[in-house]
Amino acid sequence: MTLEDFTDFSSDDADGESEEADDAADPGGDVTTSSPTADAGNGVEADDTDGAGDSFERFAVETVGRDRGIGTVSVSQGLRVAEDGEETELRAFVTTGNRESVRLGKYLLVPYPDDETLFCRITSLEYAQEFQTDDATEIHARRAMRQDDFEERDYKFMASLEPVAVLYREGEELKRRMTDRVPKPGAVVAEATDSEQIKTGLKIPEDGVFLGHLSVGGEKVRTAAEPPTIDYRLKDDYRDGDPLVFRHTLVAGGTGSGKTHGSKNILRQYLTDERTYTMDDGREVQTAVVQFDPQDEYAQMHDDNPELDAEFARRLDREGVAYGGHDDTVALVPEVAGSTYPGTGHRAEQLSFTVPFSMVRRRPWLVAGASLNDNQYNALTLLLDRFFRDYGDSGTYRQFVNFLDDPALREELDESGRVHEATFDAVMRKTRTKAANQVFDQEARPITELVHDLVRPGGLSVVPTYHVNNSRATEIVVLAVSSLLVDEKLSNSPEYDRIKETPLIVGMDEAHNFLTDADSVQARKVISKFTEAAKQGRKERLGLFLITQDPQDIAEPVFKQVNTKVVLNLGDEDAIKSVNIPQKLANKVPYMEKGQMVVYSPDNSEPVELIGLSKCLTRHGE
Repeated sequence: MTLEDFTDFSSDDADGESEEADDAADPGGDVTTSSPTADAGNGVEADDTDGAGDSFERFAVETVGRDRGIGTVSVSQGLRVAEDGEETELRAFVTTGNRESVRLGKYLLVPYPDDETLFCRITSLEYAQEFQTDDATEIHARRAMRQDDFEERDYKFMASLEPVAVLYREGEELKRRMTDRVPKPGAVVAEATDSEQIKTGLKIPEDGVFLGHLSVGGEKVRTAAEPPTIDYRLKDDYRDGDPLVFRHTLVAGGTGSGKTHGSKNILRQYLTDERTYTMDDGREVQTAVVQFDPQDEYAQMHDDNPELDAEFARRLDREGVAYGGHDDTVALVPEVAGSTYPGTGHRAEQLSFTVPFSMVRRRPWLVAGASLNDNQYNALTLLLDRFFRDYGDSGTYRQFVNFLDDPALREELDESGRVHEATFDAVMRKTRTKAANQVFDQEARPITELVHDLVRPGGLSVVPTYHVNNSRATEIVVLAVSSLLVDEKLSNSPEYDRIKETPLIVGMDEAHNFLTDADSVQARKVISKFTEAAKQGRKERLGLFLITQDPQDIAEPVFKQVNTKVVLNLGDEDAIKSVNIPQKLANKVPYMEKGQMVVYSPDNSEPVELIGLSKCLTRHGE
């Protein structure tokens, strides 16, 4: 006998090996079954006689929607909740009619016998054999290959569940606590569709700064309420600590992921009359936003988005989302020699400024064009002290260059042993750069005279650098202005009270270019300054809003101070690892579409997936 003798399988086979094969391959029709796990919740009815005339029982599958829930808690492979999540065994049997709608990450509810409920999420899905048969055979495979589908009832469909919290009522308030109870075997498992239960289960605040809508696998979570979506918000009051904006935010995403679109929408929420913060003296003050903009996109926030139609606006109104162009937007344009700012992509007011060399007095690293070692940096500090002692704050960069050209100074410092002549020459060479010559003391008002224009309660100041064609010149501008803001915020005797007394968000796009970890003394000074700023942010009402496509390049001391991470699509494995989000969400990051994001904010909620708004709340793009 050869294999070809078995190539014609017929449904009319009455006996012999083919009938035995069918019995093994389709036991649901030819084996008496009475296990309640075959299709929990469905009734049992008698079939007509089959085969040799024996009577068999078969489970009748109810139509979708008749079942209460999607399945039941199963104890067949253990039922246990434990403090160590890896020891937890919680599985549900999913009935046939619900299997197509079940997805990884979905939120479920499991009732306890009293009024408490277990809130959980699906972490894995699998088919398991319902009967003791071997379906890995030639006969079974060949038979299946001749069919368009397979018999669902031949298999169990099991979902592994991760407990998130126990929900319970205290008076009229729904509250949550850590999972400390095991559900009962056979408890009905239902999809979570109530906004209050989902928000409570995930610890999402009712009020705060809108980021997007809760989603699972790229699809918004729907409820029976109106609107049916679940809004996700960041805490922005003092009831449970300080507002999270002052504990800093990172937006990470690759090109085309929607990070600028999303960042604009988030920043727009801080620019409303209603959003104020309490200062130490008890005053309620609107926040100021200063945004560094390498692509000339954020000044567009002055203008309305023409694509935002009336229906979309009504939806935003219902959810309390701020939208529309922000009138109090000013583009503070750095004057850089050899560069011209077109300023045609928006209608915001434009003010030109220059970086005065006097700012270098407290920030020697601004003028160092190349890496200085510690000895050279100390020499630079000494030289600057002497220069400003002689010239005062009115001293310019060109005067400093001429100051270093004095051979008598070089000889004096060498002979006194204060600065070796080789060190002096290195400082002279590394501070005499094209970038410094382009940036310092240009034909515009110094930024130190425009502080009241730079920092305005309720105002957005954008510092565009798209027109600057020298990366080192861009770095000088961004670090000069941002360090001015940080220094004044941290100072006990500030020179500019406006900065000290105004809640402030410092937004930095392409943050990896300015806050990168490096071995040079300049980089260490910068990172030290911004790390201290991040640590003191809550106290000083200073929030860093960092935007990057290369989060792995941001210095770790600064990165560690960031509480809220908004992660869009990232394709680079090192970048994904660096944002340090739970692995179950990190695995989804490379597959997320534009606008999809993961939010990891431990002091706000459980880690979640979101979908941002499909339209920008202000003008965006061409």
